[in-house]
Amino acid sequence: MPDRGGGPTGPRIRVGRPSRRVRTLLMTLGVLAVLGMAFTMFAGFWTDWLWYRSVNYSSVFTTTLWTKIGLFFVFGLLMALSVGFNIWLAHRLRPPLSAMSMEQQSLDRYRMGIAPYKKWLLLAITALVGLIAGASASGQWRTWLMWVNGVSFNQKDPQFHLDVSFYAFDLPWYRFLLGFGFAATILSLIAAALTHYLYGGLRITSPGARATSAATGHLSVLLGIFVALKAVAYWLDRYGLAVKSSDFKATDNWTGLRYVDANAYLPAKTILFCIAVICALLFFATLWRRTWQLPVIGFGLMVLSAILIGGLYPAIVQKFQVQPNEQAKEAPYVEKNLKATREAYGIDDAQVTEYSGQSSIDDKTKLRDDVDSTASIRIMDPNVVSPTFQQLQQIRNYYGFPTNLDVDRYSKDGKDQDTVIGLRELNLNGIPKNNWINDHFRYTHGYGAVAAEGTSADSQGRPVFTESDLPSKGDLGKYQQRVYYGEKTTEYSIVGGPQKEIDYSDDTGEKTYSYEGNSGVNLSNPINRAAYAVAFSEPQILYSGAIGEGSRILYNRTPKERVEAVAPWLTIDGDAYPAVVDGKIQWIVDAYTTTNGYPYASRTTLGDTTADSLTATNDSRAVVAQQNQVNYIRNSVKATVDAYSGQVKLYEWDTQDPVLKTWMKAFPNTVEPKSDISESLMAHLRYPQDLFKVQRELLSRYHVDDATTFLSGSEVWQVPDDPTNKAGDAVPPYYLSMKMPDQKEQAFSLTTTFTPNGRDNLSAFMAVDAEAGTGDYGKIRILKLPTNTTVNGPKQVQSQFNSEQDIAETISLLSRGDSNVEYGNLLAVPLDGGLLYVEPVYVRGGGLKYPLLRKVLVTYGGSTAFEDTLDQALNKVFGAEGTTPEPPEGDGDEPTEPTPPPTTENPTVQEALNDAQKAFEDGQQALKDGDWEAYGKAQEDLEEALRRAEDAQSGETGGGGASPSPSPSPDSS
Repeated sequence: MPDRGGGPTGPRIRVGRPSRRVRTLLMTLGVLAVLGMAFTMFAGFWTDWLWYRSVNYSSVFTTTLWTKIGLFFVFGLLMALSVGFNIWLAHRLRPPLSAMSMEQQSLDRYRMGIAPYKKWLLLAITALVGLIAGASASGQWRTWLMWVNGVSFNQKDPQFHLDVSFYAFDLPWYRFLLGFGFAATILSLIAAALTHYLYGGLRITSPGARATSAATGHLSVLLGIFVALKAVAYWLDRYGLAVKSSDFKATDNWTGLRYVDANAYLPAKTILFCIAVICALLFFATLWRRTWQLPVIGFGLMVLSAILIGGLYPAIVQKFQVQPNEQAKEAPYVEKNLKATREAYGIDDAQVTEYSGQSSIDDKTKLRDDVDSTASIRIMDPNVVSPTFQQLQQIRNYYGFPTNLDVDRYSKDGKDQDTVIGLRELNLNGIPKNNWINDHFRYTHGYGAVAAEGTSADSQGRPVFTESDLPSKGDLGKYQQRVYYGEKTTEYSIVGGPQKEIDYSDDTGEKTYSYEGNSGVNLSNPINRAAYAVAFSEPQILYSGAIGEGSRILYNRTPKERVEAVAPWLTIDGDAYPAVVDGKIQWIVDAYTTTNGYPYASRTTLGDTTADSLTATNDSRAVVAQQNQVNYIRNSVKATVDAYSGQVKLYEWDTQDPVLKTWMKAFPNTVEPKSDISESLMAHLRYPQDLFKVQRELLSRYHVDDATTFLSGSEVWQVPDDPTNKAGDAVPPYYLSMKMPDQKEQAFSLTTTFTPNGRDNLSAFMAVDAEAGTGDYGKIRILKLPTNTTVNGPKQVQSQFNSEQDIAETISLLSRGDSNVEYGNLLAVPLDGGLLYVEPVYVRGGGLKYPLLRKVLVTYGGSTAFEDTLDQALNKVFGAEGTTPEPPEGDGDEPTEPTPPPTTENPTVQEALNDAQKAFEDGQQALKDGDWEAYGKAQEDLEEALRRAEDAQSGETGGGGASPSPSPSPDSS
């Protein structure tokens, strides 16, 4: 460049090429970077393959992988060829000479600039669109597998009389193909138009024709393909009306045709289909006519028709035909929706019976006797007593229990009893010192199950443990107690190698152990170690001396994670629960098959429907949904995860479910037949909570069987809020052994209540037989209360409890000092025409950090009791005070005043009774002060004094005298 002044320019510096050493270094760094990226991608793939092989579900990995790869290459190649061919064709059809204009002269610079790189540019563009399209298509692997393996439902929709499988399996795939066709056509049209413009086939400002005949024909064909695809879309939209969601005053998630759909939208879609076909033919005709006049007119008419026929006409029909007589017009379609929704959610066999809500039996003694035969009332709330388990059975700080325990059934003396159970899992936050060795090598597993009777508490309000201590012992017998897989086990562990694990501790000190199972992935191979070092971003895995021959890495350790991984087509229930089965701890996981393509069945949002007061405080209880909005659900699979070996087994549960059959075709030999479920495992299977919550939400509207009532909304119910907290979340369902009025004996059940929409009185009680392996399993029974009388609902019962003066005073007394009162589950039990409500009341007292059962609230027929034990409360409500059984052995959970024996001349007896009286008074004072430690000491002194009095009296009378027994204090209630 010429010198523009401004002083001397100085010497010219010549910039040379980098030296060979620098070039070599840069090339080496580049190669290393590429290799690093490649190995990172390989590590993710390789570790996934190793994990699936370790759980014996490698077929799931390979089927999913090859399906994704196939879809990626097929649709990526189709998109690349489509766009690339149209770019090549547009370039081939370019005019031989460019018009002499400023527009074309400025485009010449771009044409000359890209001329040397045309092939590479074409390859780059086609590769880019191919990669994007392939990646998008690979995400449709579920849609492809369901389409290619689809099984018939053997049910036809009421409008088009097509099998439900068309909507569930075929229509989603056709819609994907249609969407892909639109994308390919639009991208090809844009690419072709740009190429024609660049090479002069299209002109904007140049004089003369705006397009060459070749460009006109090419673009017209592409536009014709687009309009033809639109015609196909109109045709598919006709069937889509059967699974279309819309807001309807009867329900927010209405699905299926309504009057306006069947009589306006359906014929409109057919007319628009015909117009679009004609319009597409006009575009194709430009290959001969070389003019866009007729196609443009046709396209304009199609757009106008879409507005008038597809938009305005249905609005007129809705306004002037439907609204003036909505119930009569909509009734036939509502009946179809009622029938389809009840079938799709498995509630079509729900038995609704009238229930008075008031007992007609005057004999209170009989009512009291009927309570014991009607229900085994659970006063141990599994959602409250976890801290009690933690405090009494944690044993070591590095163990922990889940926030919410589980309810199961275990047999004792030949009789099933409701049991609250939890596993003593590993809690890394409680280990003495956190470091890599401790966190991943030494502290690797929990130890043992802890179980307690659900229907009783000891004299201090603590659970009556049937399995306890470390190692655990009790009614569960001998079993493998080590818990390597659990709900709280979220970190990886490396076991089985030279580094010993801490097993458990007892009076003799720590016991060590080395894992003997076949679970996990072997790390003896250096390639495996390198892959996991990269995958887990933990370089020590590669070189640590703690890893050696026999070392295995365990990860994906929560039951829900494992089941979701081996069956990615299932929706996982939020509550996995443990059971001791055949000498092993097995996690039982309920899993569902779902679809949102069941015609006429209203949709529900799983995340919202399954939310309640428990999921609000515990995220781990949330359902793991493959698709959140569904309108068909079945509990088709029962899965187990071994707490020691991590082995996952899937069992076919619903043998008639076509969705499960479809997935079993796609993934053969992954689901075992129902007949393989052992009797011992069957005894612990139960009806799942999340399915029950979905069904109860639907039954709040779909319990009616006629369209008029459904449309009026007069019978809409709602799930009440949990009265035991102030968060405003729905009350959770409760497991309870009970019998409904038409049952002859108790059955393990899942229960809930309903209230009228916007009101708090009770409208219905619902229970499902949750005992697997029985003939009535899954049978839903609903007791519908009359609308002309008022029966208190849960919120009203809780309010009644809190407003009674005696109860309020006692609650205030229990809440003194540092004590906190916690309400347990408010259980409702149908009893001889009325409703019995029972609620345990717990107290975290003084220095104690865990809740103890202190009182039981009971109400029935307007009578309320607030007593120390369930029996006492029931006796008071039913006027059976004289039948109060003696409390269990121990130091009573509330103050009791000693009843003197008939003979008191013996000075030893008198002295013991004086001590008992003093202990009683000390306990009263401690209770008022909220000093639970002193209170417990006083109760122990009271028990000891009464025992001495009894021994002295027995010695005096030769063993035949009356023994002193505690009786309720006048002010203890």
